[in-house]
Amino acid sequence: MRVASHADRDAIAAMLARAFADDPATSYILPDPVDRAKRLSRLFRLLFEGDAGGMRLVTPGGEAATLWRAPGEADVPLWEIVRRAPALLHALGGGVVRALRVSEAMEAHHPKGDYWYLHIAGCDPVAQGRGLGGAAVRGGLERGAGRWPAYLETATERNLGFYRALGFEVTAEWRVPKGGPLFWSMLRPAD
Repeated sequence: MRVASHADRDAIAAMLARAFADDPATSYILPDPVDRAKRLSRLFRLLFEGDAGGMRLVTPGGEAATLWRAPGEADVPLWEIVRRAPALLHALGGGVVRALRVSEAMEAHHPKGDYWYLHIAGCDPVAQGRGLGGAAVRGGLERGAGRWPAYLETATERNLGFYRALGFEVTAEWRVPKGGPLFWSMLRPAD
């Protein structure tokens, strides 16, 4: 694993767009698959930039990446959302209201206290099953996140076993209001 630089942004965003192409949350935010395919790279470029204060890791070949938010920085302040509103509108188009609904629901379920937030973890679909996604998450835990509790949420039920194998346990199951997807909150204690 290596630290991702700004030069990696576009490649990571494109890989994450492929990884999340059929994710329940991104499918809810951008229900039209053609529109979703067009917009997800834009969204992941913004998320990559937004997580600059945390930890951004990528496998040497760019097949998997994790975007972590540092302790105390899990929630996005309102001023940051307002500052980035034009870029968010460009990335999300008509999905912006649903995206805000998902974001608000996520933040409402964040645990109290300080923890590393595994905001995004993705592996290119063509590279899945080779251990690269697990290596990307373990890389973050080994680089310091493991000394703190680590938190994530997933809207993909098949991910639960993957994260359990990395030491995370389900702490809550919840649904985004107004027909949104089901999510699982997962927490990993500090080492």
